[in-house]
Amino acid sequence: MGHRLSKIYTRTGDAGTTGLGNGDRVSKDSLRIHTLGEVDELNAIIGILLAETVPEDIRSLLTGVQHDLFDLGGEVCIPGMELITAAHVTRLEEALDRLNEPLEMLKDFILPGGTRAAALAHHARTVCRRAERTMVALAQEEAVNEAPRQYLNRLSDLLFVLGRVLNRAEGRDDVLWQKGRNA
Repeated sequence: MGHRLSKIYTRTGDAGTTGLGNGDRVSKDSLRIHTLGEVDELNAIIGILLAETVPEDIRSLLTGVQHDLFDLGGEVCIPGMELITAAHVTRLEEALDRLNEPLEMLKDFILPGGTRAAALAHHARTVCRRAERTMVALAQEEAVNEAPRQYLNRLSDLLFVLGRVLNRAEGRDDVLWQKGRNA
């Protein structure tokens, strides 16, 4: 970072615009800024999950994901920049395979819940899906690299599996959906 922020407010956004990393100014309600905000929110909810007690391998994995999401936000902020690559997607797939392998096969839908950490992983999954939808919408209007969309798709799957893993780490089972329970 060449110039450190010594003053947090600049007043440059008071008229409803914000600066992109390439110097362009865009409306704060542009699809690019919405996408950036969704990725930022996803990173924040993962930070909340990391405030919980989680196994060290999961902590390390999610801390790496937070760094990736910061880079992904940078890519959204600087049109044409490529920071997230196929290697990032492959790394998520490898973690997903490793974490999912010991879990029993699902025969029913599961509900978000169990432990607080598992519920937060499911919450992060829903925020990730929203970020992915916004990224897809942005890609329909502007040039967006393929890897960030794939990354968000894999990350939502990983967060689903992490919900299951975090329940197991605390000795809890999945919370199963029961068809017709309230009929």
